[in-house]
Amino acid sequence: MLTLTCLLATGALVVLAVVAAGLLGSDGAKPVAQDRQGPVVVVPGYGGRTESLAPIVAALRREERQVVVFTPDGDGTGDLRQEAGRLGEVAEDARRRAGSDSVDVIGYSAGGVVARLWVRDQGGGKIARRVMTVGSPHHGTTRAALAAQLASGSCSEACVQLTPDSDLLRRLNAGDESPAGPLWITLRSTSDQVVTPTDSATLEGALDIAVQEVCPGSTTVHGALPGDPVVLAALISTLGTGAPAAPTGVSC
Repeated sequence: MLTLTCLLATGALVVLAVVAAGLLGSDGAKPVAQDRQGPVVVVPGYGGRTESLAPIVAALRREERQVVVFTPDGDGTGDLRQEAGRLGEVAEDARRRAGSDSVDVIGYSAGGVVARLWVRDQGGGKIARRVMTVGSPHHGTTRAALAAQLASGSCSEACVQLTPDSDLLRRLNAGDESPAGPLWITLRSTSDQVVTPTDSATLEGALDIAVQEVCPGSTTVHGALPGDPVVLAALISTLGTGAPAAPTGVSC
């Protein structure tokens, strides 16, 4: 009888351990609550041009979201891993100042890769509630590969990191492309001529929204994505407290 009691107690502990493992992330952090919105950190793309983010920032502020624009070090073409470390500092500061448990992150172009590096490798999953990437070369872009091949001296460190099958992207995409912690959303345009092929901007396990699925006649190019009506509508349909969904009723 004592043996049976011990076995039952041991079994209960195992069940509790399994349940706890399901409730905790791989780093032991509790998942971020989805019903409470915190500030939004917006990350620019290659070259760090924060002015390109103006339509997204304005749309978020109309929704009364607190917005922090991430400014990269230098000219925004350096090591994406270092930028991910800085993003962690900015996100934590924004969260603390707002008195929030979490932040949402929007990464445009290479900024989406920076956001993924932060979540996967630098503890961002502890405070990231939702991560939206917009036209991000998650699997690299042939444009970077061409630059590296034809003018290697002018292909910066970030450029090399964004070539298809680079060491950085191979490691980042190994295993789960959308690790537990935040909810993941990817937006892209099939008319993008910078992130090529355009499905490089998708992630397994993420809600994927192609501009042309909502506005079939759209010819939105890469640089116009931050102001595209589908992208701006998706800020509301995906970054609320309900389940992320593609926007509807968009004026194309």
